[in-house]
Amino acid sequence: MNNRISSVVDIIRTHGVQRSDQVALIEGTNSQTWGQLYSRSMQVANGLRAAGVGSQDRVAFLDKNSIEHFEVFYGCALINAVAVDVNWRLAPSEVEFIVNDAQVQVFVVHSDFVSVVEAIRSNLTHVSTVLVINGDGQFTNYNDWVSSQSANDPGVVSKPDDVAFQLYSSGTTGRPKGVMLTNTNFLSLMPHAVDVWHFNADAINLAAMPLFHIGGGGWATAGQYTGCTTIVLREVNPAEVVRLIGAHKITHAFLVPAVIQFMLAVPDVASSNFSSLQLIMYGASPISEEVLVRAIETFGPIFGQAYGLTETTGSVTDLPPHDHDPIGSKKHLLRSCGKAIASVELRIVDTATALDMPVGEVGEIWCRSAQVMKGYWNDPAATAESIMPDGWFKSGDAGYMDADGYVYIHDRVKDMIVSGGENVYPAEVENILMAHPAVADAAVIGVPHERWGETAKAIIVKKQGIEVSEQELIAYCVERLAKFKCPTSVVWVDALPRNPTGKILKKDLRAPYWVGMERQVN
Repeated sequence: MNNRISSVVDIIRTHGVQRSDQVALIEGTNSQTWGQLYSRSMQVANGLRAAGVGSQDRVAFLDKNSIEHFEVFYGCALINAVAVDVNWRLAPSEVEFIVNDAQVQVFVVHSDFVSVVEAIRSNLTHVSTVLVINGDGQFTNYNDWVSSQSANDPGVVSKPDDVAFQLYSSGTTGRPKGVMLTNTNFLSLMPHAVDVWHFNADAINLAAMPLFHIGGGGWATAGQYTGCTTIVLREVNPAEVVRLIGAHKITHAFLVPAVIQFMLAVPDVASSNFSSLQLIMYGASPISEEVLVRAIETFGPIFGQAYGLTETTGSVTDLPPHDHDPIGSKKHLLRSCGKAIASVELRIVDTATALDMPVGEVGEIWCRSAQVMKGYWNDPAATAESIMPDGWFKSGDAGYMDADGYVYIHDRVKDMIVSGGENVYPAEVENILMAHPAVADAAVIGVPHERWGETAKAIIVKKQGIEVSEQELIAYCVERLAKFKCPTSVVWVDALPRNPTGKILKKDLRAPYWVGMERQVN
């Protein structure tokens, strides 16, 4: 463990001085040493302070993966403010909700997304400053703004319970929720990152997944805790991942199974050099045995699986490489997401009685750990619903545990869909569909999809006398929601099945699409 680092801001203060000449970040042809990143972050910090940002205030960031993400992230940390990375795939109205909900004063945006800001600028309730990366128009240019600030460390100290990350997860009720992750939450995972994932200062870590996700931003920061070099990939591109591994001798990466599958189809993958790889972690969905066999043959026996949530600061289980044995006696473990990591307690709970389920019986996965979030920003009711008074967090995922402590995900207690690693809550999509003049009733379910694991399917009751086509309804959603949330197919029914209290019976709707599948998630 790195005893000098007791909060996220200590990462930049420690390595910015002690490894000032070591390369911290590489994005395309651009690179920054730890010293340069520290200097830029101090300039961002002083600029934010001058713009009125105080301790624990939120700053929004809207861009694909970039070096600027880290400048803003550590710039915020240096004054104990909180960077809120916004999912760049969201529709303008969704971005507006998050920026207003977080009461953001300074909004940093890449020029690729200026049109989003222009569409919502008059509705932003707290934003006083908009900074545009590569900007040349009506808003302040980010680079000019940074360059005009002094490079002195403001010297602000962060407390263990201060929020270090605020990531927005899709909402069960149709609105995203701000997940507050503290310094303690993050640092509680670091012994695992060092002892099990073997991150160290010599590692070359790939940040390929979106930095607005815990699997992107959290993973990158875990590597930076140890002072390693991070290769930043602006957008996931399987061919580019294959190239970068050889070009930079990458040792560590986190990828979703769909990306690993696409990498196997890259034309020159068989002749590429992957000898530097020490660990590829995957998560968000299981990997098929066929893909895993080919992946081990191609990349080596370096795969680990993790299960976790934004609310648990990422990984709470680990299935290490030595448990990935597709042809031996451990083959059944490939359906597992591993055992609880050292800092985590897990239970399988009967939601009706709150009692533990017997070994092998399905219940809700509950977790207790110092990694469990502080709560949902400005939503004490949702926080109280998720975290029990004694600290147990209800995951919303259903699974069982075998006699050896391996956890198997079986289903979701909540109706959430995971499509290509992105969480989709049906309520959010249903709210949009119900506003269409031709829709009398709507339900959204996850159905199997070969490429993305699952996608959303809309089951619609039409209003009498109003016609609408499948394509029109999907297009209506695409205008109002991030595309990954939108239905990829629509079916029409006369009525939706409901229980006596009026709740739609989603399990009944899902059942025909999952016939013959071992579990009800993909």
